[in-house]
This record gives sequence, structure tokens and C-alpha cells, in this order.
Amino acid sequence: MTEELQVEGTGETVGEAKWAALRELERLQPGLDKAAVRFQVVSEGERGLLGVGYEPARVLASASPGDGVPAASAPDPEGPVAELAREVLERIVEGIGARCRIDLHEEDDTLVATCTGGNLGLLIGKHGQTIDAIQYLANAVVSRALPDERRHVVVDASGYRARRETTLAAIARRSAERAVQYGDRVELEAMTAVERKVVHVALKDYPGVETTSEGTEPNRFVVILPADGEG
Repeated sequence: MTEELQVEGTGETVGEAKWAALRELERLQPGLDKAAVRFQVVSEGERGLLGVGYEPARVLASASPGDGVPAASAPDPEGPVAELAREVLERIVEGIGARCRIDLHEEDDTLVATCTGGNLGLLIGKHGQTIDAIQYLANAVVSRALPDERRHVVVDASGYRARRETTLAAIARRSAERAVQYGDRVELEAMTAVERKVVHVALKDYPGVETTSEGTEPNRFVVILPADGEG
């Protein structure tokens, strides 16, 4: 029996989160019967004072195979990297108890492994810490076993990385506005190296601010400073 497909959507409101989740399901299966999709509100989100402490609304959208979601995936890219990456990821996913399907596709010189299904929160972890660790481990195994293969493996979960990047960029911009308005430093919450890079890139050309990272892992965080000093 094919398991139900479940994706997560985020947004500034519950409505936006539902829309994001629905679009992800439609991407997986064009023509999906929207009326058959079931939503579960995980978090209504929190705006926070002046944008600081912002948490997005989170919604789970579910659909069964009978609603038009495909049970079979497209053929995997061929080659030793794809074969090894799939083997490693399947063992990890099984080990942590997540239930999902792993689809592989190529983007330039990158191999993207997308996980879809249930228990995606377990796979992603708090602020993406688990999925980042899985991605690091997959790349470490591939690079050690196939040292002549110069291909990076990206591990995603039903578009999580794109949604998280959008959320982080929004947090970064609001925090930069506060830094400029009050002429003071703004410290963001602890993030993984992958997420800190997203913030630094988002504010690279933002006028009037500069960014740096402080602290030690796993509690390292981004600090946004007025460009003329720390305040």
C-alpha cells in the first residue's frame, strides 16, 4: 500500500503557508485535485517585535495516491555518485525512522536528493540541523569513496531549503532595517553554517549594514552591524 504524501509549507501567515504547500504538491503532480488536499496547521507563526524573533507559520499538506500524487519516481541519474548517495541516504533515513521517498536529479555539477513523504520534520530537525548533518555526511562518504568525483550532493525535503532560505532572507532584511534605524547591532538566533551563509549573502549589498558571525558551534550566530561601526 502506497503511503500518503505529505509536504510542509511556510509563510508569514497561515494562508501563505497553505498556498506554498499546495504549490509544492502541484509541482509534484500537475492537475492535483485541490479539494482533496488536507491541511494541518503546525504553527500560526509569530511576527515578533520590529521583526526580531520572527517565526513563520507552518502548515502540513497531505494527499493520498488516489488524489493524483505519483507513487513512482523518475529514473535516477546514472553513475557511481548517484548510486552511493542513494545507498547512504536510504540507510540514514531508515536509521532515524523517517518515512519518505528519495528522488535524485542533476543540476549542473550538483546531485540533488529530494525527500518526500511523512515525518519530514524528523528528517529536517530544528532549524535544519538534522538535514544539514545528513548532507554533510553524504558528501563526506562520497568524497572519501570516490575522490576523483568532484560533485556536491544537496539533500532537500520537499522544497524545505528554498522555503527556509526565503524565511531567513526576510528575517535578515527586517533585522537590517532595525540595525539602520537604531544604529545598533542586532544578533540573530544560532544557525548552522549553511543558514548563516544565506543571511550573509542576503545582506551583502544591503546599504548601511555589514554582517559577521560570532560564537562557537553549535551556537554560532550572525550579527548585523551598522556599516559605520558596532554602535
